[in-house]
Amino acid sequence: MLFLFSITWGTVSGWWTPVCLLLGILYAWLMYRQPVNISQQMRYLLFAMRTLAVFVIAFLLVSPLIKSVTYQPQKPLVLVAQDNSSSIQNFKPKGFSESQLISQLANLKKALGDDYEVREFNFDQQLNNGLSNRFNGKQTNISSAIRQLNERFVNQNIGALVLATDGLYNQGNDPQYEARNIKASIYTIALGDTIPRRDLVVSNVNYNKTAFLGNDFIIEVQAEALQSRGENMHLSVTEDGRQVFIQNIAVNANAYRKTIPVKLSAEKKGIHKFTISVAPVANELSTKNNTESIYIEVLDARQKVLLVYASAHPDIRAIKQSVEHNQNFELKAVQGDKLAGIKLSDYNLIMLYQASAASNAVLRDFVSKSKVPVWYMAGAQTDLTAFNNEQKTIQIAAGRTEMQEVFAEPVTGFSLFTLSDSTLRKINQFPPLLAPYGNYGTGNEATVLLKQKIGNVSTGYPLLTFAEADGRRTAVMAGEGLWRWQLAEYQSYGSHQALEELFGQAVQFLTANANRQRFRAYASKNVFDEGESVLLNAELYNDALELVNTPDVNVSIKSNAGKHYSYLFSRNGKSYQLNASTLPVGDYSYIATAKLGRETFTAKGQFTVKQLSLESRQSTANHQLLYTLAKQSGGQMLQPSQVNQLVDLIRKNENIKTIVYDDKHYSDLIDVKWVFVLILALLSGEWFLRKREGEV
Repeated sequence: MLFLFSITWGTVSGWWTPVCLLLGILYAWLMYRQPVNISQQMRYLLFAMRTLAVFVIAFLLVSPLIKSVTYQPQKPLVLVAQDNSSSIQNFKPKGFSESQLISQLANLKKALGDDYEVREFNFDQQLNNGLSNRFNGKQTNISSAIRQLNERFVNQNIGALVLATDGLYNQGNDPQYEARNIKASIYTIALGDTIPRRDLVVSNVNYNKTAFLGNDFIIEVQAEALQSRGENMHLSVTEDGRQVFIQNIAVNANAYRKTIPVKLSAEKKGIHKFTISVAPVANELSTKNNTESIYIEVLDARQKVLLVYASAHPDIRAIKQSVEHNQNFELKAVQGDKLAGIKLSDYNLIMLYQASAASNAVLRDFVSKSKVPVWYMAGAQTDLTAFNNEQKTIQIAAGRTEMQEVFAEPVTGFSLFTLSDSTLRKINQFPPLLAPYGNYGTGNEATVLLKQKIGNVSTGYPLLTFAEADGRRTAVMAGEGLWRWQLAEYQSYGSHQALEELFGQAVQFLTANANRQRFRAYASKNVFDEGESVLLNAELYNDALELVNTPDVNVSIKSNAGKHYSYLFSRNGKSYQLNASTLPVGDYSYIATAKLGRETFTAKGQFTVKQLSLESRQSTANHQLLYTLAKQSGGQMLQPSQVNQLVDLIRKNENIKTIVYDDKHYSDLIDVKWVFVLILALLSGEWFLRKREGEV
């Protein structure tokens, strides 16, 4: 580190320096121009001391600045990033030694000497400090490793990146894009084996994580066969250990790839483990990638909705599409005079579109005797007298059957369910609906979501209202023309998101169990990946159905191997949350308990920790990627046997050199203390010499 100092000027000219000197000479001449009783040599000395003192004082008044420059050399950084994923060990070429590679990389720091600063890292899914010889990473993200290194050493002198990997990644983006952001030469060490070996692979499985009880569903299996021409690939699928599918596939190429659709049936509720495997063949490189397991939850939660309408209307199709966008809902539309043969007890919600339950004896009896939710929709064909008699949520007093255009205006403070801000904004901009002309009133239990706006005038008239009374939830829509909303939204936004969200949330509210469970404990998801933290949530309600979290909540988790884990939930807001950290692969069940007052509550559930096998899906190293990374950065790709050449390559690279940074700092000369010491010494010395010579 080197420091240099110099004097510079602020807003004044440097020509003030001779002026200050002339002022000092003039002042000293005035003092010593008359003969004094001292020797001539002493007079010259005193003259010089007075001149210098006045010059320094005058110079300070000009406010000069002192510029200090610090020169800081920064040695080039050499970053070593080593792939720690299991594919390095699983698919290594003959003669490759993992320990020898780690030893050579570790010696790089000593071989480069003090002229370079070497930092060592290993990576799999994340970037970690230091080298590692474990090679146990379950996932590989090369792009993330490069990005984290670039962010960590941003604005530093990165000279070279040594990247030791097989070029295989199963997480993140293409590393080529991230490598362009790091301004350094990349030297890649090509690990793994590029020679295709005989290998059968279940490379991917496309599937939906949920299916509905009693339905068929399809999973797509992507299978590969390398160097196996003439063999038969024996594919089988088991569900919880029971074989449910089998197929033989003839391999007619050395690089064979095929997607096989597998049709399965959801016969039992719960989480089911499906194992997809291909039987191994002779001399196969690895059998670890022959099997893939997936987990599918079979739900018996599909809510059935019956839409009864008076006559055909374009709103019927718009309602059906909006409701069935949510896979948990299934809607059947039927005309009011064709209800014969419909088993009403199978449905969780009845929607009456401009139809009356009183017009059909079966429907009337079912609605009056059951607690099934009902959604009434009024329009031009509605019998308002029957409409007012069947429900008390919205009452319409109309002297004649006339319709008027009304815009929808969301009500602030609606709390039965939540709609996104974008949906509320779109609804406020939708074209008008047609509502019966008259005076509107609402029942005591009614909660208004949308009110009517006629022209630019906001009214208190309800347009869409919800209520709950006598154990039944109801909704009333006092307008028709929803098809206009659907068309308008698609024309403006290219989707039906707002209408789908409105109907999805409304139907979910209406079909939800009114007798809310007082205590719930549930996992954040049903299937966790190996190495992922298991998160559980819990909610406890008092007698007034208000969330409380005063009592402690305990949970006992049991693995399928019989091992128990006990935890205490943490309080989070008004509810509870638990981070059980990582758990071994397997199926788990749990029982949570809470005591509120004299009541003890329990909740049960289950989840699965799924094994990751991503590293075994690809066996052939991607050295083309490593060559491209090195070439585009000005580096070079090396084989493991050439690691010792790295030192010479780095030393000969003219772009890898020490950079000197200068730091300039300005300060006022008047702030320098030794200047005042100099002035004091000059004036004191002059006074002392004059006194000694007898001159006052």
